[in-house]
This record gives sequence, structure tokens and C-alpha cells, in this order.
Amino acid sequence: LQAVNKVGYMNGILLKAIAGFYYVEAGGHIYECKARGIFRKNHETPTVGDRLEFDELEDGKGVVLKILPRKNLLVRPPVANLDQLFIVSSHNTPAPSTLLIDRLTAIAVNNNIEPIVIFNKVDLGEMSEWQSKYQKAGFKCILTSGINGDGCEEIKKFLSGKVSAFTGNSGVGKSSLLNFMFPELELKTAEVSDKLGRGRHTTRHVELYSVCDGYVADTPGFSSLDIERTMPLKKEELPFVFPDFSDYLGECKFTSCTHTVEKGCAVLEAVQRGEFELSRIESYKAIYSEIKDIKEWEKHKG
Repeated sequence: LQAVNKVGYMNGILLKAIAGFYYVEAGGHIYECKARGIFRKNHETPTVGDRLEFDELEDGKGVVLKILPRKNLLVRPPVANLDQLFIVSSHNTPAPSTLLIDRLTAIAVNNNIEPIVIFNKVDLGEMSEWQSKYQKAGFKCILTSGINGDGCEEIKKFLSGKVSAFTGNSGVGKSSLLNFMFPELELKTAEVSDKLGRGRHTTRHVELYSVCDGYVADTPGFSSLDIERTMPLKKEELPFVFPDFSDYLGECKFTSCTHTVEKGCAVLEAVQRGEFELSRIESYKAIYSEIKDIKEWEKHKG
């Protein structure tokens, strides 16, 4: 991305947005920008990760003129133009949720983002079975510790030259991992509540940080997803965001097979033969149940 375009305006990447101010990096400098009124009129909002065209004013200030075309946009967490989504779970408090992981991998695949699954806090216990489960499903999967640094060098290799986000439930150790790898970030962390079994939200807004010749976002933790807003796809498209289904699609007895209950379903027969994880088909059925009755107009509202 060129810092200056041919008409003299600047191009940059939005690192953070707070209280109507947009902090845009271009040419090694960060500019504090306001947005033109036309954005509000058109119900557009620059999102962290956006490539923006802006007019440089004096004293490091600027005015955002245009949002350049996006390759993807997530609503939750609110971030644009991601190459990778690191989906972090932990050994316990909170324990891994296959449904949450599977929803997030599906959202990533649907948005042309590569999902990378991380199981953190391996200093507290063994997680190789979890790793095997997701490697078998076709995903890159790393075992890590924000305490002793296990897996951190592997993560850094994936971060190089990419725009990435870390996401998952509160308390799984996203900020601790990033702090171990990049102590200069000094991200806030919080102990997990024994009573609730989950962490307090330590990240209040999405912000991109420049690391490893790329960018990484630490994002607010969350425990549930609005499927209609974050994954607006038809139920017929859902099998295609489960990569482990790919070898069986087209092999079912009926072309209209939903892969939920039908006799002659190649996916369900493969599950019975132990060819892939039972939890994956259970997650698929749960997500299918959530989206099967959503009407087209509902998917795009809000």
C-alpha cells in the first residue's frame, strides 16, 4: 500500500478508533484524523484494519476521505481486512468449548480468513488431544503458554507480514500471550474469577499493533456470537465452511442432504466410521439449527 496516492492524498491503515478520532498509520507515522460528515450521512464507520484515504493537515492531523475496498469485515470483534484469526482456548477456567471454536473457525473460513487454533495454558495440563482433534479437522493448531513461552516462536512465524487478530473467551490468556511475545505492548490482563470461571474484560476496544512486519489485534473477549450478524450465510453454504466435510460433499444419497439426520448421508456415515470428530458434527448441527430459519432480509439488518 503506497503512503501517498497519485492525487496527493495519503493512504494508511486504521490502528484504533476512540471517541470519533481515527489513528491512521502511513509511512511510519501515526496521524490523528477526524472523519468527513459524509460517513455519518451514509451510515459508514471506519473500522480497525481498514485501509483509508486521508488528507494530511498540519501537526500530524488529518481528515479521513474514503474507506478503500475491504476484503472482509467482522462485526464481532469489529475488525477489517484480516488475513488470520487466532482462536484461543485454555486448559481450564474457562475450559475449551468446541461449539465456540467451531463457530469461530466457520466465521473465519466464510470470510476468507485463515483460522489458527491455539490451546493456551499448557503449563497447567496436557492438551495434545485437543490439538490432534483440530489438526484432524484440517486446521493449524498450536499449544502455548504465556507463562513459559511454549509455542510463541511458532506464533511469531505465522504473524510475519500478516494482519491477524486474537480472539476467544475472556480469561483464556490472549493478552498474556501477546505480552510474552511482545512485552513492549504492555497489554492489561486480569485474573480469572474463581466464582464465575471466566476473566474480566481487560481489552475495551480493538487496536492493531505493529509486530513482525505485520499487524496484530488484541480484541475484547466474548462468550457468545450473534450468528445472524457475524456469519450471514445460507444454510446450504454451511457445509462448505467446515473443511473436514469436503471429502464427503457430493457423495450423499440425496442432493438436498442437510447432513443432520438423513439416511445415506456420507458425512454422518463417516462420523459413524470414526473418520472425523463427533464434536464437529454436533457443532455443525447446532449452527445449522440456529441459521436454518433465518430469512434473507434478517441476515442483513442491523
